[in-house]
Amino acid sequence: MIIVTTPMCEEVVKLAGIKEYKVNKNPDLEEGDLAILLSESKVNMDSIAIKLNTPKQLAQSIREVSKLTDHELSESEILEFFKGYNLCLNYLENHDNSHVKVRVISNFLADIVDNFGFEKVDENYDYLIYPDYLKEKVINEDIRLIEIPSHNFVSKNPFERIEKRYEILEKLI
Repeated sequence: MIIVTTPMCEEVVKLAGIKEYKVNKNPDLEEGDLAILLSESKVNMDSIAIKLNTPKQLAQSIREVSKLTDHELSESEILEFFKGYNLCLNYLENHDNSHVKVRVISNFLADIVDNFGFEKVDENYDYLIYPDYLKEKVINEDIRLIEIPSHNFVSKNPFERIEKRYEILEKLI
C-alpha cells in the first residue's frame, strides 16, 4: 500500500510507526492508495482524515494511524510521545474555565476553546479568538482580540503547534 501524507500530518505518520510514505501538500498529485491528511482537506483517493487541534485529538489520531501498522500503539506508548510537552499533557482532558466568555471565529479554534472549557457566546464576550488569517476581518472590533497562529505560521510538529497555541490561551485564565 502506498501512503501519501501532507506535511502537517507527517509527524503523526512517523510516530504511528509507518516507515514508507510520500509527503505532498496535495496528495492527489502523487500516486498512492491512501492519503492521511487533516480533516478539513479533501482528496480523490481513499483517505484517513485526522484532527490535530487538541492533545486528545492528537492522541486519537496517532492511535488511528497506528492501526495501519503491525503494531497498534497502546495508550501508554502514545503518552510517551507527550513527555516534555507540559501543556499537551495538562490538556489531554477537557477543563472547566466557563468563567471566561469568548467568541470564536474558526472551527479549528472551536475545538481548542472547548478543550479549555471556555464558554462560547456571540455577545457580551471577554475575548474574540480568531486565526491569524482572519486578522483583517476583526481589526475594528472593540474587544480584546486574541490571535492564534494558523497551520501556515506554526511548527509542523503537532506537539509544538499545540503548545504554542495553548500558551497564548492559558493567559486568559
